[in-house]
Amino acid sequence: MDARLDLFASPIAAKVVKHLASAGFGISDAVLPHSTQELVKIRASQINGCGFCLDMHTKDAAAAGETALRLHMVAAWREAKVYTEAERAALELTEQGTRLADHHTGVTEAAWENAAKHYDEEQLAALVSLIALINAFNRINVMTQQPAGDYVPGQFA
Repeated sequence: MDARLDLFASPIAAKVVKHLASAGFGISDAVLPHSTQELVKIRASQINGCGFCLDMHTKDAAAAGETALRLHMVAAWREAKVYTEAERAALELTEQGTRLADHHTGVTEAAWENAAKHYDEEQLAALVSLIALINAFNRINVMTQQPAGDYVPGQFA
């Protein structure tokens, strides 16, 4: 598959991607665990069908020490015993935040309250920002059909 648009050759696309990437650097590992961040990025990318982001974030997570079992089970996190309650709350918020149109209220109070049990306000702000950001990246990559499979861990660090 060839990309419909070379994001790095287009001045406007390169500028937007650069700013989105910069926004991602604002979410530090000190605020939200790196493993949680990668699980969130993977789950949103699965829902949105973004192969480019799935390639990137599964490889980055594995390179950071995430287990193959946890990576393989993200799509079935409700049935998997390998995630903490906090991770489960983040994954639920990710699903609802990614599928906003599926609920007339967007994110349910139950999902928000569950996340708030595990994360303080600063962590919730990071989680919401991360969910919005990965969805933006997913949409850019899916619309332009960015190919997956060639990513090298840390390539864009």
